Amino acid sequence: MNLETLISEEEIYQKTKELGARISKDYAGKEITVICVLKGGVMFMVDLVKQIKIPLKMDFMVVSSYGDEFKSSGIVKIVKDLDEGITGKHVIIVEDIIDSGRTLNYLIKILKERNPASIEICTLLDKPDQRIADVDVKYVGFTIENHFVLGYGLDYKQLYRNLPYIAINKQ
Repeated sequence: MNLETLISEEEIYQKTKELGARISKDYAGKEITVICVLKGGVMFMVDLVKQIKIPLKMDFMVVSSYGDEFKSSGIVKIVKDLDEGITGKHVIIVEDIIDSGRTLNYLIKILKERNPASIEICTLLDKPDQRIADVDVKYVGFTIENHFVLGYGLDYKQLYRNLPYIAINKQ
């Protein structure tokens, strides 16, 4: 692959500081549950929670709609569910990227059935031009064009997740 940096490591760090401060202010005096959608969201979530200055719990889900493809299949399946309940909790779902919104739309529907006090979304990357399903994203790191991106948790066939920046393939 011929990779070109789209968003630098420093830009990501500054954005996580900014988002962490906003979340801390918005939820002052409350405890939150941060749900990371694995695998892609893990890098972002780890850096984000370091910047949140209020009590929080972390939990993880694995939700799949891509497989080994460049494009979402539209078929969503929960591979790993939450370890703890979220009834009455303030929940923030942390995503690496939102494309069509189908996966997140499905996930929110499932989680709302568990009666949390609130659910908000925090994503590192947002591709609004790709949106098919309506999702309300409160915390957005970067809005990007329709590129297939790699790095900082995002992969192609499980590779490139370990890059400390976001890149596009210039092939």
